[in-house]
Amino acid sequence: MSETKFSNLFIVMDDIEDARYALKNIALINTKIRIVLTNQWDDNEIGKDQDNVTIVHTSTLIAAHLYDQLPNVPLVAQNVGLGQGEIMEVHIPFGSSYAYRHIGSILQRKWKIAALYRDEKQILPTNATMIKPNDRLLIVGKPLVLDSVYKTINKRMGLFPEPFGKDIYLVLDFRYDKNNAIKYLEESLYLLNKLEDKSLFVRILYPNDFALLDTFKAYESDNLTILISYGNEDIERLVEFDIHKYDIGLIMNSIPTFEADNHKDALYKLKKLVYLFGNRALSDITTSVVLMSEQEEMESISSTAFDITETLGLSLSLCDFDPEGDFKSREMIIEHYETLAHIFNMEIHIEQKVANPIRELSNMNNILQIAPFEERLNGGSFRKLISSKVQDFLLTTFKHPKLLVPFAITEG
Repeated sequence: MSETKFSNLFIVMDDIEDARYALKNIALINTKIRIVLTNQWDDNEIGKDQDNVTIVHTSTLIAAHLYDQLPNVPLVAQNVGLGQGEIMEVHIPFGSSYAYRHIGSILQRKWKIAALYRDEKQILPTNATMIKPNDRLLIVGKPLVLDSVYKTINKRMGLFPEPFGKDIYLVLDFRYDKNNAIKYLEESLYLLNKLEDKSLFVRILYPNDFALLDTFKAYESDNLTILISYGNEDIERLVEFDIHKYDIGLIMNSIPTFEADNHKDALYKLKKLVYLFGNRALSDITTSVVLMSEQEEMESISSTAFDITETLGLSLSLCDFDPEGDFKSREMIIEHYETLAHIFNMEIHIEQKVANPIRELSNMNNILQIAPFEERLNGGSFRKLISSKVQDFLLTTFKHPKLLVPFAITEG
């Protein structure tokens, strides 16, 4: 050691006394050199008195490798970055709430999907990349956040509104909703009672009826919180703050409230589920209906459609109403939904018909319409005159309640 300058030393010895003498002798020559000592004994004090010694316990190494072989556990990078669990690999099981979701529809705050592995190949994902069962995700972020993400990924259907968030948020704007406020609250409570271990947060905007506020306060309980905005706050920021603070997954509101105060655009950016009240109460609904549109949209919203259908005990209909009768282009969508129906052991009614979808939808009764949450809902007045797209009329029809589901936009 006096003839050669070493930068690192590794001490791997069977006998603890040999290891102690090696540490002492090295300290006589160089007190700064970095030493890695493998500790395979019951003595936890060896090497502790020297700042330049890194101790590796063989029992910890063996336990870590055995743990990595267990099924359904996340793999955490031990020797990369901080080594504290900020890099994790997670397997996507069948029935996962993340399966068949586009990455762009998943809100990634304080964490990020860095890579995806499928069929022994690495994929650098874009917003349009769809996650499939048996994929492995490489995720990066704060360890506590990643632990929560791992639990969410492994949650199965029946936990609506996850993975968009945990709880429900009812927005009541008394400028538009005062006459129906109690009705909307009762409808929200009906949904809450159908879910497991969820809470309802009610945000009241522009309150102008104190007697009605007292009625609302009487509803408060352990899982129902009334939040009243008396001031002139920035409504967009206030709602966004609530959604993050209370881990909201589903926002319930009327169509006028949804369109007021830039509320619609803010919710679109947050990638949250939105329920729009209709003339029919949710308790009267018997069927959930998905009208076919683009393939990516249909695949992105499918797991949520099955989830809410099962949660409410409804039947599910996938309808292809095309004035031109172009059914061939939608065969892959039907295959996708039939696959999910088989996986989740649910029945699905598929209907194809040469017809105007707007007219067919208006003739239906007791349905919940499930549709993609598009950035631009409702076309202009001229577009409506020539359009047969359902999304151009979503916010002009009040008959049916609607569930808007975020989806990813294809890049390019």
